[in-house]
Amino acid sequence: MYTPASFGESDLRRIADFIDDHPLATLVGVHDGKPVVDHLPFMRTGLLAAGSRLVAHVAKGNATWRQVEANQHWLLVFTGATAYVSPSLYPSKQQTHEVVPTYNYVSIHLAGTLRCSHAPDDKLRTVEMLTNMMEAKRAEPWSVNDAPSAYIERMLAGIVALEFTVGEIVAKTKASQNRSLPDQRGVLQGLAADPATREAAALIARRLGD
Repeated sequence: MYTPASFGESDLRRIADFIDDHPLATLVGVHDGKPVVDHLPFMRTGLLAAGSRLVAHVAKGNATWRQVEANQHWLLVFTGATAYVSPSLYPSKQQTHEVVPTYNYVSIHLAGTLRCSHAPDDKLRTVEMLTNMMEAKRAEPWSVNDAPSAYIERMLAGIVALEFTVGEIVAKTKASQNRSLPDQRGVLQGLAADPATREAAALIARRLGD
């Protein structure tokens, strides 16, 4: 991933928090010279670092798991906080007009390896972990134990657990850091006014200390 120095993100705590808030990942591999791509929610099992793990699951009917053993290298991509940045948001436009549009976003690439498991205990543990994370902020969180055990067993029979081991972490936060302070504040104000881009605005505000 092309990452100019001004956009590089090395704070593992921030990277981990972003993954937690944007768990739907794009899983990328290669099989027989062709790209293998899937979209799955992954969650961390501990601190994010080289050697740490994330888990997910797929339906047995999903061919992705069948290609795990044949592929040594996989990539997880997490993205979010996206926003189109109009030149009109830059105060410098009124002075020089030497401005062009751009896009702000966060992108995290985790390179590593995958393994799959058909063991009932592994599948149940994965489902429980993902469920507990997704339900944590709900007023009345649903639990796997809320469903009849026989039903859960049938559902588990139809999935395969995945475990991703992190080898390398590359992260990029593009939040107008390369612009002047007045331009950054102009972008912040413009993005904050639109509910669809407030997350991107919050990234700028955090970096400015607002």
